[in-house]
Amino acid sequence: MGRGDLTNEQWARLEPLLPAGRKAGRPPTWSKRQLIDGIRWRTRTGAPWRDVPARYGPWQTVYGLFRRWQRDGSWQRILTALQAQADAEGLITWQVSVDTTIIRAHQHAAGARKGGTGNAKNQAESTSSRTTTGSGAPGVG
Repeated sequence: MGRGDLTNEQWARLEPLLPAGRKAGRPPTWSKRQLIDGIRWRTRTGAPWRDVPARYGPWQTVYGLFRRWQRDGSWQRILTALQAQADAEGLITWQVSVDTTIIRAHQHAAGARKGGTGNAKNQAESTSSRTTTGSGAPGVG
């Protein structure tokens, strides 16, 4: 058991919330607990999927479970159920506090001119006239 792996208490709370397998036939080689611990290891460390330790199963299997549950909404259902349990036990405080004393506008947000795309100096430099010759044809001569 690794340092960040699920404890028995955590697993007992999580296991009933997991989707049931639908395939009949050969039993899986790797337990759901090992695969979930592999997913948690990868998300905790930020390492590439190919670097998931072998004790959690082949990285393709770990990644496959993660993506399958992500696509079908299982992770969201698990999170919602765990939050509901914690809320019922009074473990979650749904208070949000934002400290606005440090919010500042970008330096370019102060003092901008209104009603124009730029100041007069930039507009004068951006307009260029073509040079003409005495015959009136541009660039001849």
